[in-house]
Amino acid sequence: MSERLLYLSRHEVKALAIAPGEVREAVLQAFRDHAAGLNQSLPKSVLALGPGHGFQAMAAASQADGIATLKWVSTAPAGQGSAGPSVSALLCVSDYASGEPLAVLDGDEITLIRTAALSAAAASRMAPPSPRIIGFIGCGLQAHAHLAAFLDLYPGLTTVLALSRSRSSAERLARAAAERGIATEIVTDAGQLLARSDIVISMVPGAPGLKPFLDARLMKPCAFAAAVDIGRSWIPESLPAFDVLTTDSLEQSKAPYDVDGNPVNTVRFGHDLIELAGTTHPTAPGKRSFFCFRGFALADLALAHLVIRRARERGVGTTLPR
Repeated sequence: MSERLLYLSRHEVKALAIAPGEVREAVLQAFRDHAAGLNQSLPKSVLALGPGHGFQAMAAASQADGIATLKWVSTAPAGQGSAGPSVSALLCVSDYASGEPLAVLDGDEITLIRTAALSAAAASRMAPPSPRIIGFIGCGLQAHAHLAAFLDLYPGLTTVLALSRSRSSAERLARAAAERGIATEIVTDAGQLLARSDIVISMVPGAPGLKPFLDARLMKPCAFAAAVDIGRSWIPESLPAFDVLTTDSLEQSKAPYDVDGNPVNTVRFGHDLIELAGTTHPTAPGKRSFFCFRGFALADLALAHLVIRRARERGVGTTLPR
């Protein structure tokens, strides 16, 4: 039995600079393994304390990767202009066979990367084949992670549309896109953004008094939307405008969620990534498609496995006594 644990800080995880395409493929492989019966995952357990405020536990185990993980996540409302994170996380990693604790990983960077990888994985199966314009609704840290993930998946993207309640966050995303050679427009009209975008990423945090304002009926006839915000920013009555609705795991979610955290009754998901990960052709060519997800523990496990392997190869991290 080992008396040592590997600890990786957020800075160390970020410094590993794992390529977005590698993360996306690791996530897809985890879902393919799940379909083959090589791993297990429990639906997310949520302790809700209020709008945008609560705690979550996410457990998974993989025979294929030889590890089991538990992710502990806290969410809290962030005030406008706040520099602090609204989501914080840790991952505990154990050996699959022996149960021996192996590592503790700061989960903030992992959450950013795996969330963007989930959106990109779904887009690779559902989005228009040659998108040019991507719209971001919410321009915080997740927008930057999604920008990297989608530019890796679609290097032909030419334009970023940025909409945010904070002008400064939209300007930061615009600068990040410009550094990658992508034209950016800061917009204030959500309908205009939806009508122009081939891909839409909504990342609106929960907050008291939030009202849904995104109308799916305004989107292009062939377009893809990823609702990182579990659907809370989308007008429920407009969701039937999507031809294909998909989530990460049908076992975990049957429908998008409204501003109060309750499942909407206007639509139900018809597919999940467990099904789509093994496909070779787009699910929604020429149609409007919607990917709405709560975050599945398998994606965190896949990235934890990738991070630990890369850290060991490079000798990164701190060894702690148990």
